[in-house]
Amino acid sequence: MSLKRILKKIRKELKVKSSLREKMLLNSRKITQKSKKTILLLHQNKLEKAEKTLDEARTLLNSTLESLKNAPELQTSGALFAASQEYAEASILLCIEKIGLYPTPEEVGVSSSAYVLGLADVIGELKRKVSECLRIGDVKKAEHYFKYMEDIYKMLSALNEYVFSVVPALRRKCDVARHLIESAGSELLLERRRKSLEEYLKLIEKRKI
Repeated sequence: MSLKRILKKIRKELKVKSSLREKMLLNSRKITQKSKKTILLLHQNKLEKAEKTLDEARTLLNSTLESLKNAPELQTSGALFAASQEYAEASILLCIEKIGLYPTPEEVGVSSSAYVLGLADVIGELKRKVSECLRIGDVKKAEHYFKYMEDIYKMLSALNEYVFSVVPALRRKCDVARHLIESAGSELLLERRRKSLEEYLKLIEKRKI
């Protein structure tokens, strides 16, 4: 085969991949947007709308992966991997809110790497939940979310060293998570002390009467 024919064939193949790449980038942005919207709706306690939005993201992610079955290098591209990570975060947070359990990577439909990175990011969203619960004075609910924060961090930190070498971004996320847990713990401690003082002062007032 002549070089001209070889390059013509290659050009045709790469043109198709270029088109797939553009569509993948567009869909990745949409998946990320829908995943972020799902998280926002969860913070607004709009569970039904959050589920619907996440379903839209899941459909888009699955169709995108299917369209790239003949271009595996695009399935693991930075843009789609980042979108999968955001989608995993939203999926895990929704599952925690809905049934108090963690979905598996297979149930979410993402790679193990995207799953653990998304799981690490869930800690930040749970910190927001803790702060919001404390703002409205619901210490018990805040403690509920704080326990999930601690459990996720402990489990991720206990992963073998080779996991961190394969997924290097996980170590940084765990460092960030540790600071978030320390901050949430301090907020909880202050609120417990404030409530204890408040109860003590009320008791003193009753004795005066």
